[in-house]
Amino acid sequence: MSHSGTVCLMAVDRERVLKEAAALLTRRASTPMDEIARAAGISRATLHRHFAGRDALIRALEEHGIAQFVQAMDAARLEEGDAASALRRLVAEAEPVAAVLAFLFTENQLFEDGEINAGWAELDARIAALFRRGQEEGDFRIDLSAAWLTEAFYGLIGAGAYAVHEGRVARNDLTHSIAELLLGGIRRSMEK
Repeated sequence: MSHSGTVCLMAVDRERVLKEAAALLTRRASTPMDEIARAAGISRATLHRHFAGRDALIRALEEHGIAQFVQAMDAARLEEGDAASALRRLVAEAEPVAAVLAFLFTENQLFEDGEINAGWAELDARIAALFRRGQEEGDFRIDLSAAWLTEAFYGLIGAGAYAVHEGRVARNDLTHSIAELLLGGIRRSMEK
């Protein structure tokens, strides 16, 4: 097998491991490494060849989750149409990655050492820009900062993912529930 074939195989295996790890860790954050390896169809030793330990796996999941959310944001076409419609599209596109994002938001080790992945800042900036646009268009309340609305968005996405996982909310209702609750709280009242 050529070197390039090995690299490709490793990338496919790594992607599968990340997918399996995300699925398990979003259901139970304390899932042991050997259980993750079994789910991915590899040995614990192979898992450790890809990821030196749990911290390395979590960091790789962070990169993977950020990349997935960037794709969701791109698919939502945030610059098109009015801000409320763009926000609805963003909620719909983010729903498939909500559980991974929720897990990452609660993973303290990602934020403890002071070196926060620059990808989070990019995500925050894009979402905050959407909220600022809604404020500038006169559709969103201006008494709530774009930074706070961004945090509220993340919180609702995470809470929604857990509610679906626990069976308290139907997956088909999630996008509507998040978008309408968020928009109901941030829309400017036209009545004086």
